[in-house]
Amino acid sequence: MNIPLVFWLVPIASVCALGMAWFFFKQMMKEEEGTPRMKEIAEYVRHGAMAYLKQQYRVVLIVFIVLAIIFAFMAYVLHWQNPWVPFAFLTGGFFSGLAGFFGMKTATYASARTANAARQSMDGGLKIAFRSGAVMGLTVVGLGLLDIAIWFLVLNYFYQGDNLALITITTTMLTFGMGASTQALFARVGGGIYTKAADVGADIVGKVEADIPEDDPRNPATIADNVGDNVGDVAGMGADLYESYCGSILSTAALGAVAFAMVPDMQLKAVIAPMLIAAVGVFLSIFGIYLVRTKEGATMKDLLHSLSLGTNVSAVLIAVATFIILYLLQIENWLGLSFSVISGLAAGVIIGQATEYYTSHSYKPTQRISEAGQTGSATVIIKGIGTGMISTCIPVLTIGVAIIMSYLCANGFDMSMSSASLSHGLYGIGIAAVGMLSTLGITLATDAYGPIADNAGGNAEMSELGEEVRHRTDALDALGNTTAATGKGFAIGSAALTALALLASYIEEVKIAMERSHTELTNLAGETISAAQATIPDFMNYFQVNLMNPRVLVGAFIGAMAAFLFCGLTMEAVGRAAQKMVEEVRRQFKEIAGILEGTGTPDYKRCVEISTRAAQHEMVFPSLLAIAIPIVVGVILGVAGVLGLLVGGLSCGFTLAVFMANAGGAWDNAKKMVEEGNFGGKGSFAHKATIVGDTVGDPFKDTSGPSLNILIKLMSMVSIVMAGLTVAFS
Repeated sequence: MNIPLVFWLVPIASVCALGMAWFFFKQMMKEEEGTPRMKEIAEYVRHGAMAYLKQQYRVVLIVFIVLAIIFAFMAYVLHWQNPWVPFAFLTGGFFSGLAGFFGMKTATYASARTANAARQSMDGGLKIAFRSGAVMGLTVVGLGLLDIAIWFLVLNYFYQGDNLALITITTTMLTFGMGASTQALFARVGGGIYTKAADVGADIVGKVEADIPEDDPRNPATIADNVGDNVGDVAGMGADLYESYCGSILSTAALGAVAFAMVPDMQLKAVIAPMLIAAVGVFLSIFGIYLVRTKEGATMKDLLHSLSLGTNVSAVLIAVATFIILYLLQIENWLGLSFSVISGLAAGVIIGQATEYYTSHSYKPTQRISEAGQTGSATVIIKGIGTGMISTCIPVLTIGVAIIMSYLCANGFDMSMSSASLSHGLYGIGIAAVGMLSTLGITLATDAYGPIADNAGGNAEMSELGEEVRHRTDALDALGNTTAATGKGFAIGSAALTALALLASYIEEVKIAMERSHTELTNLAGETISAAQATIPDFMNYFQVNLMNPRVLVGAFIGAMAAFLFCGLTMEAVGRAAQKMVEEVRRQFKEIAGILEGTGTPDYKRCVEISTRAAQHEMVFPSLLAIAIPIVVGVILGVAGVLGLLVGGLSCGFTLAVFMANAGGAWDNAKKMVEEGNFGGKGSFAHKATIVGDTVGDPFKDTSGPSLNILIKLMSMVSIVMAGLTVAFS
């Protein structure tokens, strides 16, 4: 089929994003890194981060090679899969890892420069940290669109013909999403275990037992803690949102190919529409990045307003641009689809604002957790858990409304459950997910900013830059805690919409697998038809996908259990790694003379080695379990069981992820509020209580919680890739 000229905006946008990322990186590198001591600390962190990433990539490479061989066997020997699947899987993992690598490399160079700029002004530190975070955001969207554009052009060259060609192309492209999800899960889980083992060890022994400040150079775990911020919250988050971004675009393209299959001209437009919306979002993200600035003496609300200005202006502009894009494409019901995009954008903004309310110490929920510190750590933990649970209400209801509104807008408010109505409605849900992620370039910049500001604060403390500089970096760090929590809420919300779109894509992949095995089924009229001719109601009837089918119910229970099992495994992994770190820090305080007096030098390298080894060892089993569960359920319970699994995992995983991320963020900022001089300030009884709460919340917000949004998408991706196996055993 002929590629329309407007499609070339997609690769152009990807090149522009990568070009601007390179420009911001070079701008940052021109800034001074500070004093010799600041440079020394930054070099420690850089070296530790790169050493960890090399180790992680070695482990992940083995997993990828084994899985690619399995996929090749299924494709070329058993003919259960498209022959492009192994290659798509490998490229997805490669680009996901590359996005994380570039973002982390930038962050490790930016932290000392941010601290040095903060010696002069708050605005200087904010600009360096934020634009360095923008390198991660623009790299993710640039590589994502580049990967999508290349695969679309290659597959379009090899698949020409009827209207089924685009369905084959888009479902094949979905499989590189599994590669991205697999790499993202390893990055998130491994990075989360690394950073929280170091953080918990540093907090328990340093701040609680030895009563020394956070990021004090006398604490042997501080360098490992700073390294962990980069490998977990930068490399892990980059890989995570790369696969969310690509997954939303690809699943929507696949749904568009199905929804408009009977109208070839309209079908192609529906496939490229999400790509074009994302491409325009790149340019608007770049515009929004330049709007972020602040003034000296800015309060937390001023800093939040500064970041919100850039993200909100970009969101408003992409909303307007969507109407223009869909109108020019002349897609059927373009106006309704535009409002579907608006519903996704609105949901993202509401979830972000709700997360900010429940996690920022500018608002009552977190302030009450700080206040609870006056009566001990137990009340801090109880209050934080309660706040986290209550905080799930707004995101869940928001996503629910967004799903219904995007569905109804896309099918012209047709309340019937006809095949056409279902297909168009599901396409609307997919394009709502694209709308939510369309300005990811700037949204991810606000998230990646957090760990850069955190490391800048650590560098300022260890370099003894003075109270005024530390006050500025503390303000930037507190802002980073809120933006990181907001980013996690945003990532989880987008994962819910993307996973729902992937659920519909799974049905289409099963139909293709049935066609490959020449399976026929009976439609609702009692006629024998091919799988390709089956509508969604026909499909559901054939596989008995309804709530009275025990396979569906058992699958749903297993999906809900998988979320808790995964969290339990990752929490315990952090606990085991943190125990080793606590023992090591205690040993050094006891055996190395003069550490606490400041005359002895801690063995930072040993703590980095403990975190690295623990992360590599502990990340493998939970990650492989996420891949294994959909395969086993598919073999035993069939297609109906897999659909139940995906629904159960999505609903439970989404709610649990919001709870964990928000509770952890609230505990963290409650501690920050006390450290600012409230309820006794640093060293007080309330401070020690909130440190315990923050320590409990660390694996909540940085390991288990954010990993869940990858889990629910990865289970969907694995189910799609393994559809041929499921159909064969069904």
